[in-house]
Amino acid sequence: MTELLSSLPKKLLPWYQQNRRDLPWRQTRDPYRIWISEIMLQQTRVEAVRGYYSRFLAALPDLPALAAVPDDVLLKLWEGLGYYNRARNLKKAAQVIVAEHGGVFPQTYDAIRALPGIGPYTAGAVGSICFGLPTPAVDGNVLRVFARLTALEDSVDKEKTKKAVTAALEKVYNAGNCAALTQSLMELGACVCVPNGAPKCESCPLAELCLARKSGAWAKYPVRGEKKERKREDRAVLLLRCGDRFALRQRPKTGLLAGLWEFPHVLLPQDADDETALQTALQFAEAGGTRPRELVRETQYVHIFTHIEWHMHAFLLDCAATPDAFTWATKEELESTFALPSAFRPCVEKLLTVSG
Repeated sequence: MTELLSSLPKKLLPWYQQNRRDLPWRQTRDPYRIWISEIMLQQTRVEAVRGYYSRFLAALPDLPALAAVPDDVLLKLWEGLGYYNRARNLKKAAQVIVAEHGGVFPQTYDAIRALPGIGPYTAGAVGSICFGLPTPAVDGNVLRVFARLTALEDSVDKEKTKKAVTAALEKVYNAGNCAALTQSLMELGACVCVPNGAPKCESCPLAELCLARKSGAWAKYPVRGEKKERKREDRAVLLLRCGDRFALRQRPKTGLLAGLWEFPHVLLPQDADDETALQTALQFAEAGGTRPRELVRETQYVHIFTHIEWHMHAFLLDCAATPDAFTWATKEELESTFALPSAFRPCVEKLLTVSG
């Protein structure tokens, strides 16, 4: 394996220089900007991140600005990216850097790794890209490339496998090529040795070395453990409208979607039919003191989290009262002020956008 991996820089670096995508975070070595991009890119597609990245940096251009930003502003900037603890940990880490490092981003792997919300992958990425450290950034893309290249039989879901892959790659990192090698491995996994569908072996600079390609068994790799089935929950979501305002409530400070705003909703029996969902919604609205008058529109959709999926029955109800139990916001405030997670965005798109 050592001989196989030793060919990586020679094969990958020229390919990367010719084929790399023009991404905004590749125009800098500023650790603040690289760090923001790497956190945003976790569990999120590159094209989805582009707009968020530029808006975030326009609002919070440096570490002091991030450390001081109010939580509601931070979460609004992050709205729709999901995994909101990423944003909270960004702020916590910025506060640590300001308080303990004089506002200067730390430059060693251990110091970067010690910041809130930063794991081995992000520490490796920032360390190698910004500071030229021999610290591989081993994410799903890199694990897939490595597993196919070496016909790795160990499950990549196991932490010991990730550590072994990291240690193996460290041996081929040399001074001067660390940033490019990290990014070339990421790029290969994102664009050529792709996660969904057949790899584009005809475009791969490692094709002649790849053991999975030689055996024709690329679909076998990477080896993974058995996935747990997601839990299902059925919910009735209520868009309670009184005049030009809509009822919101804030979620608890801990747990799923902590601290974010949501439309009121109530748990239903699994596989509830439309009539059961509607009657449950009306009962909830009555009990909440909103005095529902008319069902204006309804829709259904599914929102998938990592370990759970919500099957939503959503109802737009015109109401006659605005009880203090809810916060009442205009449609414009839903867009500009309140951080509404993507689990509830289809309600706006499917019900409010049509109805005006």
